[in-house]
Amino acid sequence: MAFENIDTIFFDVGATLRYVVEDPVFAAEAERELMALVGATEPHDAFFEKLEANWKAYRKLAKGRLLDVSEMELWLRYLLPDYPADRVAPNAARLTRLWRDHDGRRLAHEGVVDTLRALKARGYKLGIIANTITETEIPDWMCQAHVADCFHTVILSSKVRLRKPDPAIYLLAARCAESVPEHCAYVGDNPVRDVEGALDAGFGCMVLFEDAGTADREGKAPTKQPHRRITAIPQLLDIFPGREAAGA
Repeated sequence: MAFENIDTIFFDVGATLRYVVEDPVFAAEAERELMALVGATEPHDAFFEKLEANWKAYRKLAKGRLLDVSEMELWLRYLLPDYPADRVAPNAARLTRLWRDHDGRRLAHEGVVDTLRALKARGYKLGIIANTITETEIPDWMCQAHVADCFHTVILSSKVRLRKPDPAIYLLAARCAESVPEHCAYVGDNPVRDVEGALDAGFGCMVLFEDAGTADREGKAPTKQPHRRITAIPQLLDIFPGREAAGA
């Protein structure tokens, strides 16, 4: 199956462009700072047990209604509603980063940077569509990895509230990129929300990055199939030739 009409390629980030590496020292420091910022006095284990329970409740709610909230609303209403707002609200962005860091470090998959640069050089508009609770982590990573100039459009659920698999977030991204949905491709690792959302939005191509364990996390079987499957990001260069070669 050829994709001659594709001119825009959107990416998921978590598990697609980056993966998590456990780092107990890094995580422990993040947890210590998080507790200090909100002035937590309860024992460490009790505090994080409560926070984890609140997080799971929020995740269930967000997935059910396909809507996310801002960082400030996340912490004030859902994660730490029993803590003083004057301590939580000003630190919401930092708290989100620390909550993410307590899982470990996030590193780019092998070949991500070179592949992004190559696809841009081939004439494609690139973008991001990601479900995320942080508004700054992905843009910061783009700058640190020196790929910020590769991306034309970045759509984060924490900023637009819509979340995958709602086709509305894909259509919003296409509009922002000034692209026609049929001429857009999406690259993601989740065989349910990434595939269904992109196809329901009418994207012309969906590429599934087969990351071990993703199907189990979603908890339900896929109802639609991707156009292509890859096991490494550089394989995208075999799917998307230069725009001139594709007849653009």
